Amino acid sequence: MIIRKFLIVFLLSTIQQVHAQTDSVKKLHFSGYAELYYSYDFSRPANKEKPSFVYNHKRHHEINTNLILLKSNYQDNHFRANLGLMAGNYSRYNLSAEPNWAKFIYEANVGFRISNKQTIWIDAGIMPSHIGFESAISADCWTLTRNILAENSPYYESGIKIGYTNRQENLSIAFLVLNGWQRMHIPSDFTKPSYGVQVNVKPSKELTLNYSNFIGTALTDSLQSFRTYHNFYLIYDSDEKFGAIVGFDLGTENNFNNKHALWYSPAFILQYKPKKNTKLALRGEYFNDNHEIVVPTITRSGFRVFGVSTNIDYHFNRKITSRLEGKLYLSTDRIFNKGQTNTVYISANTTIRL
Repeated sequence: MIIRKFLIVFLLSTIQQVHAQTDSVKKLHFSGYAELYYSYDFSRPANKEKPSFVYNHKRHHEINTNLILLKSNYQDNHFRANLGLMAGNYSRYNLSAEPNWAKFIYEANVGFRISNKQTIWIDAGIMPSHIGFESAISADCWTLTRNILAENSPYYESGIKIGYTNRQENLSIAFLVLNGWQRMHIPSDFTKPSYGVQVNVKPSKELTLNYSNFIGTALTDSLQSFRTYHNFYLIYDSDEKFGAIVGFDLGTENNFNNKHALWYSPAFILQYKPKKNTKLALRGEYFNDNHEIVVPTITRSGFRVFGVSTNIDYHFNRKITSRLEGKLYLSTDRIFNKGQTNTVYISANTTIRL
C-alpha cells in the first residue's frame, strides 16, 4: 500500500514539474530496451529452468525475453523522477516474492536537490541497487549473463537515499535507509529498517574504485536476523583495447537458528576490444556459501561453485547488439540436474535499444 501511494505521488509530482516550466517537455525523456535470448543447458532440466541461484536468462531451450523495459525520466536543476515498467524472465523470477502489482516495476523514484552550492540530492522510492558492478540490463554489462555474486545480491531496493557528488565528479558518497534486502512490499512483521553506504572514487578517467555495504535484515522480526554485506570492486576501462573488473563480496548473518554464518565471492572480468564493433570477455568467479544462507542446497559442503565463461559481442549499430556466451559451472557437491557436477551454459542473445 505504501509503494502504491508513492506511485501516485510520483506521477503527480512529475506532472506538476512538467507544467511548471515552459521547457519541461524537453527535460522529459522516454526510452525502451528489449533483450531476447536462446539458452541451452546441457544438463537438460526437466522443468526447463536453470539452477535456483540463477534469475536471468532462466529458461532452457527456448527463445524467450529476459527483459523488456520502458522508461521515462525527467530532470531539471532541482527535481528529478524516474519510472520504469518491465516484463520478462528477470521480472518473473527475481521479483517472485513481490506481490503481483509490484512485479512490473523496474524503478519508481523522485529526487530533490537540497543545496544550490553543492550537488546533494535526496531520492526516495524504488531504485536500482547501490551494490555491485552489474545490473539487470545486459547491454550495460561486460558479459551476457550475470555472475553468481550479482544474482544473489540486490538488483533493486526501496527506501531513501542521500547522495553527494563533488564538483570534479570524481567522488560520490551515498547514505541509504532501506526496506530490507531487495524488497518493495513490506510485510506487517517486518518493522526494522536497514542501512547502506556507497563510496565511489574515480582517480582517473579510466579507473573506478567502489565500496558499498548493507547493514540490516533480510528476514522478518520473529527470526531475529542481522545481516552485513560488503561489496568491493575496481573497474579499469579505457578507450584502448583492454579492460578489467575485479570484485569481492563478503556477507555475514546472525539469527536464532545459526549463530554466525559467512559467505563470500571473488570475481574478475577481462575485456578485449579487437575492433570498434567487437568485444571479447573472459570471466572467472567463485562463490562459497557453505552455511547455505543465500543458496540452499541441503548438501554436505553447502553451495561452493566455481564458474568460468567467455563471450563475444558484435555491435551492428548503436541500438542492436548480438552476444554469444559459453559458461561452465563446477560444484563441490552434486547440486545440478541429473547428478552432474557441472553445467555448460550456451546462449545466443540479441539486445535492442529504442
